Amino acid sequence: MTSRPACLALCLLLLGVHAHAEEQVESGAPDAKPIAERSPLPERSELAARALARQLGDAEQQRLQAGNEAFLALWMPANSGKPHGTVILLPGDNQSADWPRSVGPLRRKLPDSGWHSLSLSLPDPIGELAGGLPGAPADGAEPAPEAPVVAISTEELGSAEAASETTAPGSESDAALAELRQAHSARVLERIAAGVAFAQQQQAKPIVLLGHGSGAYWAARYLAERKPDAVHNLLLVSARPAAGFDPDLEQLILEPGRATGDFYYQDQPAERDAALKRLLASERLNHPGYTQIGLKALPGNLQTEQEQLFRRIRGWLGKHLNRAAPAR
Repeated sequence: MTSRPACLALCLLLLGVHAHAEEQVESGAPDAKPIAERSPLPERSELAARALARQLGDAEQQRLQAGNEAFLALWMPANSGKPHGTVILLPGDNQSADWPRSVGPLRRKLPDSGWHSLSLSLPDPIGELAGGLPGAPADGAEPAPEAPVVAISTEELGSAEAASETTAPGSESDAALAELRQAHSARVLERIAAGVAFAQQQQAKPIVLLGHGSGAYWAARYLAERKPDAVHNLLLVSARPAAGFDPDLEQLILEPGRATGDFYYQDQPAERDAALKRLLASERLNHPGYTQIGLKALPGNLQTEQEQLFRRIRGWLGKHLNRAAPAR
């Protein structure tokens, strides 16, 4: 049996070793092991893209390059020897490139009518940073699939929270938020530019941008700011603003000389009211290329609802771009 003095000596020895280890950590001794840093979390949009990559065939997948980042786009060539053109689809906030409402059905149906389809993955929105962005829709105005999420790493979010505690409101924190908005806008517009460049390589004109939800805002903003020679046509489906970004959507879509089709569900009050504002703005400017198409939502029959949308969009493409799509 171990004697009491021996046990006491052993305890003192262990305490000394523990104290020495703490001193090494505090003093930055060479043999002290640093605490491992947490890796940045992947964006939700990237996780959705990885899931799509596992589910879909390789023939549909394209990895496009926008600046220093690659992203997933879904490509389906027209089922025609003489394609009418290319439709580039932009999903809304927190929607994937194969979103089951509007985006996915349209990208699969358009090739049967002679149109290439290219659906892009867009970055996560930034709407929940710093407790929400000014100008965000009121609670309930944005449906659950497009609810904004945090799109930065945990380290960046920790830095933002620390900065908010040490800076006065309306000073450095506002500047940081403005910089974040600018960086996010640049990412989105670069992805759209990469999609347009890919479409140009397919030698199929015209190229049409189709935005769903907040994707409509980014499609309109890309055309207004970049003014690409290759794209002059815009389609909006259930258009919504991108929370916290200016200018307003109705200011972006009313550029003269652009054919614009605005599809909205007239039995949805928020969509109907927003569509009315865009219509009145177009009338004030006497915009000849702007048309609105009201649709009826069919909550109990999503397949029929999506077929209705596809047929109306196919009709708009055939009428306004002077290319008659074959009936299916």
